[in-house]
Amino acid sequence: MSDNTADDDAVAFGAAMAGVRRKAPNERVPRAAPRPPAEPRHSVADERAVLAELLSGPDAEEFESDGTMTFAAPGVQDRVLRQLRRGAFRLDSELDLHGLNRDKARAAVVAFIAECRVRDHRCVRIIHGKGNGSPNSGPVIKRLLDGWLRKLRDVLAFCAARPQDGGSGAIYVLLRRTPR
Repeated sequence: MSDNTADDDAVAFGAAMAGVRRKAPNERVPRAAPRPPAEPRHSVADERAVLAELLSGPDAEEFESDGTMTFAAPGVQDRVLRQLRRGAFRLDSELDLHGLNRDKARAAVVAFIAECRVRDHRCVRIIHGKGNGSPNSGPVIKRLLDGWLRKLRDVLAFCAARPQDGGSGAIYVLLRRTPR
């Protein structure tokens, strides 16, 4: 391109823009699209991994349970355990383990406790069944559940449910408050 052509283009552009005025600047700031809420995906995944590791220990089967499963972490008052036995706490959620083998039951308990922690649920019911379908060995999931829950830091106490809530086939679990 020669200088002459560039000058001709500039003159033509100036002639075309002769009646055009600059627009006054807009004082409004354009609204940014709302950001999606933050999800602590990694911390939730880490908590689930820790729970799974805790529950996968070899001593889960060593806990024997008689007909009534009862546990209170150190520092839990007897009054709180009595209230739990009476069903005085509002049930925030429940998990039914019927039909699950030990591995699927353990995974379900891990996911359930992690979800309850995220939702800040205090008292939950876990239905483990009475072991009527277990051949000769008694309630396998019930015995394992006793061991799994005793290992969890978030579990303050648990006991057999009232007859109308499942009796010896279910337990109430009192969970630690989630720190705010």
